Amino acid sequence: MPFRAYTYLVVTTILWGGNTMVGKLAVGHVSPMVLNFSRWMIATLIILLISGPQLKKDWPLLRRHWKLLLAYGAIGYTAFNGFLYSALQYTSAVNGAIEQGGIPVLIFIINFAIFRIPVSPVQILGFLISFTGVALTAAHGDLASLLGLTLNYGDALLLLAVISYAIYTVALRFKPPVHWKSLMAGPALAATLTSLPLVFWELSNDRLIAPDMLGWAIMLYAGIFPSLISQILYIKGVEGIGANRAGLFINLVPVFGTLLSLLILGESLETFHVIALALVLGGIAIAEWGKPKTAG
Repeated sequence: MPFRAYTYLVVTTILWGGNTMVGKLAVGHVSPMVLNFSRWMIATLIILLISGPQLKKDWPLLRRHWKLLLAYGAIGYTAFNGFLYSALQYTSAVNGAIEQGGIPVLIFIINFAIFRIPVSPVQILGFLISFTGVALTAAHGDLASLLGLTLNYGDALLLLAVISYAIYTVALRFKPPVHWKSLMAGPALAATLTSLPLVFWELSNDRLIAPDMLGWAIMLYAGIFPSLISQILYIKGVEGIGANRAGLFINLVPVFGTLLSLLILGESLETFHVIALALVLGGIAIAEWGKPKTAG
């Protein structure tokens, strides 16, 4: 049911908002690649513990599609989070939120360019309204401040993260017909393996930061919630309403990231937060209402 897919995607974006927040909190407490590797190692151990019989049942299909599953893990999990955590060492929250809001439009563009999936004018309008909410959140209510933004090293890394996740989302259309446990286990294991060399790269360049107590807490959160639960829900959401429509929900990430900061860090709620959330949700609703009948 679409409502169930909507619920999955909203919960997913709440957890991803938390991932961006803890990624910023991790600066100085655990290095980006250690965090990236540890979260996928934790997720892999959990999913393997609960999915043994299912993996055995799906093994012929998993073996046949191992290259695709490796790509899911390397691109959608390792690359996206590696670029994201590294970017948060250098760039501002304003730039970061805006660039993550570019994921949905890239999904639209890739799907149209490669698969000719139609996009209606009303969907485009909904996206623009939703993205305005993202920009308002990122600019803390002052859209004029966006004109002064400049692209730095962190922004470039975020752009690579955005491209990585857009490619992953579009590629989910090719996922093998296996149980969600198997579909999660394969890419999670691939992410663990492909992120390990990056830890050695940090070590060889004297950039490795071993986790302190806060770092361990961040790794545990990232390993269970953004890595495992949210990825399962996102896959099921894309399965339910298609990549184009599911991708639009990613615009909720910076909004929820801001709201979580208000709750956890004790910051005050501003009028623009409420307006931005209304724009993002309203844009999603308009895009859903105006979707083509054959939209994917």
